[in-house]
Amino acid sequence: MNVLFLCTGNSCRSLMGEATFNHLAPTGWHGLSAGSKPLGRLNSGAVALLIEKGISIEGYFSKSWNDLPLVPDIVISVCGNAANETCPAYLGSAIRSHWGVEDPAHFEGTEAEIKAAFETAYGILRFRIEQFLALPLDELKNDPARLKAELDRIGPLLA
Repeated sequence: MNVLFLCTGNSCRSLMGEATFNHLAPTGWHGLSAGSKPLGRLNSGAVALLIEKGISIEGYFSKSWNDLPLVPDIVISVCGNAANETCPAYLGSAIRSHWGVEDPAHFEGTEAEIKAAFETAYGILRFRIEQFLALPLDELKNDPARLKAELDRIGPLLA
């Protein structure tokens, strides 16, 4: 099963989702990330945080949803609810869910406050991914309606 973490710029939240999912996922499950308007570079704060957490970033890059090597089975949008932010809907037969997370890349403050914003976003994503991976995945991959309901239940956790 392929899980796409989708955000507009594909440089921060979706990258953290993809890398964390791949770090924790069982065999047969794979995370991807993409954006509708990719920035073309990874956010240095997200990269530093992932490295600090012992999560590999090797091979990850900012890419368009038009450049995916495959059609995902599940699409999780991670765009926050900030005013005027575009959160695209991936077209296709994939199961879709929204796990909004505020974008730490736009946070302003001291270096410590900015780092804390990245830690918060990562913590929310990791918790939700852990909840996802704790589900009976072998059962749910054959029951799309139940899987979607579970993903939608997880989405608001720690919001």
